Amino acid sequence: MNALIDYFWGAIKGIWSLVVGMSVTIRELFTKKVTECYPENRATMVVPDRYKGNLTMPHDSNNEHACTACGLCQMNCPNGTITVETEMIETEDGKKKKVLTNYFYNLGQCTFCNLCVLSCPSKAIKFDTSFENALFTKAKLVRKLNREGSKVREKKKVETE
Repeated sequence: MNALIDYFWGAIKGIWSLVVGMSVTIRELFTKKVTECYPENRATMVVPDRYKGNLTMPHDSNNEHACTACGLCQMNCPNGTITVETEMIETEDGKKKKVLTNYFYNLGQCTFCNLCVLSCPSKAIKFDTSFENALFTKAKLVRKLNREGSKVREKKKVETE
């Protein structure tokens, strides 16, 4: 007798689950649809500021960037998306200084966790809101962020009187 009650109780629960699911489906059938016609609405489309598209290294009009080649972004990247190549040079006063030669970013491996941007002490990199990244080859997903001939932006000295 107990097995018969369990059988009917299970059937009632199953039917109730079906009714709840169908009520959600029928309710959504009559709600207004919100469909974006993507390729046609590029001019009016709004991408939220919090969206992370591509990692960029902003350069100013003098082709200078803020990256000091410290390598913190590379160390904090959980899956090795960023590769920072540096070289040591000697300055006029005889000190050795590390300078950036190449900054590579692999968009295909990036998880968009934002750890690289948060750990950068000089705020040299940031994510933009571009999202059209469809390509035919994976090799084009590896991008060099520093421009040819660019150099680190010198800190402005405060003059004292």
